[in-house]
Amino acid sequence: MQSSVTDMVQSELLMIFIIFAFGLFMMQVAKKIQVPDIALFIIIGILIGPPGLHLISQPSNSVAYQFIIYLGSILILFDGGRAIDMSVLKKVWRTLSLLSILGVLIMVVVVGLVAHWVVGIPIVYALLLAAVISPTDPATLIPVFKQVKIRDKVRQTVESESAFNDATGSILTITLLGIILSQAKVSIGAGVGEFVLQAGGGLLLGAIVGYIGLLLKSQHRLGFFHEYSHIVGAMMAIGAYLAAESIGASGFMATFTAGIISGNPQLFNLELHRRSNRNLFEFGETTTLIMRTLIFMLLGTQVQFSSLSHFWWQGLIIVLVFMFVARPLAVMACTFPDRKAKWEWKEILFMFWVRETGVIPAALSGMILVSGVKYGNLIFSVTFMAILITILIQASTTGIVAKKLGLIVKPSSSQE
Repeated sequence: MQSSVTDMVQSELLMIFIIFAFGLFMMQVAKKIQVPDIALFIIIGILIGPPGLHLISQPSNSVAYQFIIYLGSILILFDGGRAIDMSVLKKVWRTLSLLSILGVLIMVVVVGLVAHWVVGIPIVYALLLAAVISPTDPATLIPVFKQVKIRDKVRQTVESESAFNDATGSILTITLLGIILSQAKVSIGAGVGEFVLQAGGGLLLGAIVGYIGLLLKSQHRLGFFHEYSHIVGAMMAIGAYLAAESIGASGFMATFTAGIISGNPQLFNLELHRRSNRNLFEFGETTTLIMRTLIFMLLGTQVQFSSLSHFWWQGLIIVLVFMFVARPLAVMACTFPDRKAKWEWKEILFMFWVRETGVIPAALSGMILVSGVKYGNLIFSVTFMAILITILIQASTTGIVAKKLGLIVKPSSSQE
C-alpha cells in the first residue's frame, strides 16, 4: 500500500518536473517572438500529452488535474482582482454589468441557434453547448494582460467581465442541464433567484473575506500579520472561494472580489506597509507564472483529436460565429448604451477580439461529459476547439491587435 502511494506521488512529481522543464524553454521562446506564453504552453501540452509523445497522461477527472486547475484559477483570479483600480472600474460599471449578463445571453442565443442549424441537434442541447463556452476565461486573460500592457480602462473592463460572467454562464449551463436530465422545469423566477445567489453571494462573501484579510495585513491595530501579507493573500483567495461555494454562490466571483478589496485599501482608509505591497506583488507574479504553466500545458494534454475529427467542420463554423458574430454583437449591445464610459471605437474593436475560452468552459464540458448527457462528446469537442482556436489565435495576437489600434502603454504607466 505504501509503495503504491509512493509511486503515485513520484508520478505526479515527475509530471510537474516535465511541465516546468518544457515550460522554461517555452517562456524564453515566447519572450523571443513576443507572444503570450499560454499559447505555446497549449501547443507543448499537445506534443507531450497522449496526442503526441505521451510523456504525460493525466485524466481530466483525476484529483491532481482538478486540484491544479482550481487552485491555479483561484490564485490567478485573486491576483487579477488585486490589480483592479476601483477609480477606473467606477467609470465602466454599466458596461461591465451588461457584459456579465446581457452579453452572455446574447452569445448563448446566437451561438445556440447556429449550433442547432449546423449540427441539427435539438435546440436545448444547442443552447447548452453555447452556455458552456459563453464565459470569458479569467485564467487566460489575466496572464495575457500581464505580458501585453494596454490601457487600464479596457484591461480592467475585460478582466472584470471574465470573472463576473462566470456566474451567468455557470447558471445557464446548470439550468439547461437540469432541464435535459428532467431534474428541473423552465422557470425564469428560479433562474433569477439562482443568479442572485451565485452573483450576490459571491460579491458579498468576497468583500467580507477581502476586508478581514485587508485588516490583518494592513497598518491597522489588527494588522498582526502584515509581515506575512503574501500568506494572508493566499488564505483570502482560497477562503473566499470556499466560503462562497459552501452556500452555492460563485466561488470565482468571490475570489476576484476579495482580490479587488485587497488591492484597494484606500477605500477603507487603510494603508499597507511597503514591504507588504512588495511581498504581495512578488507572490502574485511568481504564483501566476507557475500556475499558468501548469494549467495550460495540462489543458493541452486533454486534447483528443479522435473526437475532434468527428465534428471538426461543424465545430469550426460554431467557433467562428462565436468569435466574429456573437462576440461583436454582445460588445456593441453592452457598450453603446453606456455613454458615460465614453468608449472609443478602437477600444470596442479590441474587445471584439479579446474573447479567450479556457479553464471554466473546460470544467463545465467535463461535467457534462461525465453526466452522460446525449451529445456530450459533441459539446466536449466543440468546447476544446473553442479553447484551442481562441487561445492559439486570439491570445497570441492580442499584442499585435492592441498595437495596431494604439492601445499599448508603457509598462511603467500601468505597473501599479
